[in-house]
Amino acid sequence: MKKVTINTLMKLKEEGKKFASSTAYDASFAQLFEQQEMPVLLVGDSLGMVLQGKPDTLPVTVEDVAYHTRCVRAGSPNSLLMADMPFMSYATPEQACLEAAKLMQAGANMVKLEGGSWLAETVRMLTERAVPVCAHLGLTPQSVNIFGGFKVQGRDQEQADQMVKDALELQAAGAQIVLLECIPAALAERITHALSVPVIGIGTGNVTDGQILVMHDMFGISANYMPKFSKNFLAETGDMRTAVTKYIEDVESGAFPGPDHTIA
Repeated sequence: MKKVTINTLMKLKEEGKKFASSTAYDASFAQLFEQQEMPVLLVGDSLGMVLQGKPDTLPVTVEDVAYHTRCVRAGSPNSLLMADMPFMSYATPEQACLEAAKLMQAGANMVKLEGGSWLAETVRMLTERAVPVCAHLGLTPQSVNIFGGFKVQGRDQEQADQMVKDALELQAAGAQIVLLECIPAALAERITHALSVPVIGIGTGNVTDGQILVMHDMFGISANYMPKFSKNFLAETGDMRTAVTKYIEDVESGAFPGPDHTIA
């Protein structure tokens, strides 16, 4: 697989071509994903739930993410590798720079932050210091206690309008990717068309530039439950490599996510 950069994804967006991405946490699966030409990998703080057995992502530390980032980079030298900044690791712009440096030095090409326009100063400071940023909007799992659970966001007009505003402000501050989670497809489409940077969706329908799945959901081995927006590609194909290829092909063609995996 050729090396994937933000310019690769920008070109795909400009050409109207969709791309797939997945979480990864170790060298073996990272290698499998790279061999099947998965362009984008994310070391998500979801590791707290799928690897550590926690009820949410809040206990995950920067050191946890850095460790798994080193493992994934060892298995996939050519993917664009994003790493989550865990809960309270970017409470101030200065703290964000110090903690992001650890993830970049571990092998990440980009860090991902959860939050709206209040993060603009942080995004600006990071990008000025050569740390690319993916901004995560919608259902942001680190805010689970504010939301009162893992709930769909952006259903009312005021919240939807604010999310569009947040996305534009974060892009203006320097965010090079925006990730949308668990919002209505119409809102995801609105944001995707409003932004010039690539937009990755999960639980947003097939209207975004890219899609991401937690690898454990892709293979049907999640410990807790299968979200409505996910699909067990292993059950459909019977082989892990074929499952990854099927996922990539279905995202690229727009077949996944279909109506059964979309939030109206």
